[in-house]
Amino acid sequence: MSARRTVVTGAAGGIGLALVEALIARGDRVVAADIDAERLAEVGERLNIPVWAGDVASESGVADLIAFADAQLGGVDAYFANAGVFRGAGLQASEDDWSLSLDVNLMAHVRAAKQLVSRWSPESPGVFAVTASAAGLLTQLGSPTYSATKHAAVGFAEWLAATYGDRGVHVSALCPMGVATPMAEAGEMATDPDERLGHLAVKNAGEVVTATDAAACLLAAIEAGTFLALPHTQVAQMYLNRATDTDRWLTGMQRFRASIEAGF
Repeated sequence: MSARRTVVTGAAGGIGLALVEALIARGDRVVAADIDAERLAEVGERLNIPVWAGDVASESGVADLIAFADAQLGGVDAYFANAGVFRGAGLQASEDDWSLSLDVNLMAHVRAAKQLVSRWSPESPGVFAVTASAAGLLTQLGSPTYSATKHAAVGFAEWLAATYGDRGVHVSALCPMGVATPMAEAGEMATDPDERLGHLAVKNAGEVVTATDAAACLLAAIEAGTFLALPHTQVAQMYLNRATDTDRWLTGMQRFRASIEAGF
């Protein structure tokens, strides 16, 4: 097991922090990145690793982050595009909610891949891992912004794997249902009906796993050379049901939505 030079975004908490801790335990050298400078500084001090605070979704931010990682680590062997947002509920989600969701949940991945993929080859391979969601394979009740952008994140990761997977770039996509993270905890306080629907749909769909378990699942997929990382194994059957009988699956989702709304 060789050590890797690794970048993790959204690393100040949740799955990102769990990934950082697991990668360090594996023996990797890590740069942690997050927009929350205060929490990130605490992570850097506690784990004694270099940190970069800024916007990992903008083109200039991604360029600065990778330049920082090059300076600190001498290169990048693995990039974990983990930062994400759950912003905008219902059909009246604002243009700003859509713009932010697209930037963070999708374009951050595209912008990082544009800078990194050309560096990697069969002789010098790399890893590009994305934290998507089961919403990217199924759907996300309550939030069209999250559902659509996570589908797009999985779609881009699939395209990347199909195009570069045999050229020295391993791609994995983490697609969990409920994970105990600060983002999920914020949903507990939601008052907007659509936002609350989104939170309760995830909470009621199955077991809520820890961020540590989600991170371990993604790293196991990378080591096994597989694309999908599914901490909730039932998602595979749900995905199959959706593909083979979409109308029946949609009817089931409508009933699931109605049952949650009845409890409001």
